[in-house]
Amino acid sequence: MRLLPLPSAVVAALVLLPGAVLALPPGAALAAEAAGAASFTISDPRIKESSGLAASRIHPGVYWTHNDSDDGPYIYAVDSATGKTVARVTLTGIGKPRDVEAISLGPDGQLYVGDIGDNLDGSWDHVWIYRFQEPKQLGDATVKATQFTVRYADGARNAEALMVHPVTGRVYIASKSEDKGGLYEGPAELSAGGPNVFRRVADLPWVTDGAFSPDGGRLALRGYFFAKTYPWKDGLPQGGGERVDAPWQGQAESVTYTADGSALMFGAEGASSRVLAVPTGPAPSAAPPAKPGSVPEAPVSGAPEAPGSFSKGALVLAAALGLGFVAKRLLPRRRAD
Repeated sequence: MRLLPLPSAVVAALVLLPGAVLALPPGAALAAEAAGAASFTISDPRIKESSGLAASRIHPGVYWTHNDSDDGPYIYAVDSATGKTVARVTLTGIGKPRDVEAISLGPDGQLYVGDIGDNLDGSWDHVWIYRFQEPKQLGDATVKATQFTVRYADGARNAEALMVHPVTGRVYIASKSEDKGGLYEGPAELSAGGPNVFRRVADLPWVTDGAFSPDGGRLALRGYFFAKTYPWKDGLPQGGGERVDAPWQGQAESVTYTADGSALMFGAEGASSRVLAVPTGPAPSAAPPAKPGSVPEAPVSGAPEAPGSFSKGALVLAAALGLGFVAKRLLPRRRAD
């Protein structure tokens, strides 16, 4: 397909995007490592678009991830101690993945993979979730997965975040919208026999990933410009949440809690991408209270209070808008059969 020229400001932002990753807040990296979590670099050259993270419960220090699209039915286990891939799982029993955006570990010890992306915002009337048992032994393997069809009660939409509650096992999806995203609740149990209808239960800002704390008491959400955690009660995020001093990452795509809940791990797309650990705990400041079930638009967090921070944020904003423009207008992706 012939590409149309992009505005020069967008081109500049896209060129600078790979370098638009700033350091963690002072002392955050040391605090995270003291809590038992360390940042690491994904060294596998096959992982160029890491778009989701899930901490293993049976393999300490191992994180499951996957590429965004055009990779195939592969899930990778990465050892945070070395950054090396220690397993690649090939999924069978499913169709051809279209746009895999998220991964989460359920209380049943199974991994849930969200093939839920739709860069054309509503071009696909259904998306999929794949589920398979987390392997007890690490190493390259082929496993049979269960495929679930997902539809939204209020129509098709784009999404990048899938979260499985670690106590109830209920699956949630957060849609990604330029106007107002939403939190969607799945049925109490997914069925492979027919469509699983997800219903909107709360409003959200622009979310690229989310994760529940290991005890199920908090929900972490991240976007390109914010990261916050919210108390979770009665199936809904409560109040305005607490700001997390997350790092700036150009293509900020993933977040998960460590297995012990002592830190949040933030990931991004790109070759040799960094996964950065930020300890959990009291936030420096909190947003004003909001009514339960409504998550207000969050301010940019983790931005350094130094000259030029606004311009760097503007570059990230321009890059995000440019990427969205490319995805929606210039590079239409294949439709479902």
